[in-house]
Amino acid sequence: MFIKEDNTYNDIRERSLMQWLSEMEQHEDIAVRGGVKLCREYMEHLKMQNDNLKHEIGLKNEYLRKMSKRK
Repeated sequence: MFIKEDNTYNDIRERSLMQWLSEMEQHEDIAVRGGVKLCREYMEHLKMQNDNLKHEIGLKNEYLRKMSKRK
């Protein structure tokens, strides 16, 4: 019933970003290295926020499905 999302493109983008960040960790400028840490933390925050939103949408869809069956 549910179709699995194809996240191939997003997975490639994420791996590419992580590889680039790993390379930037070796940069001589401390501001760049600090930015790498900040970027990784922000990406993790966005992933958690995305997961929370998916969960909320699932709950809303379930509620709406139940309400539509009542009528």
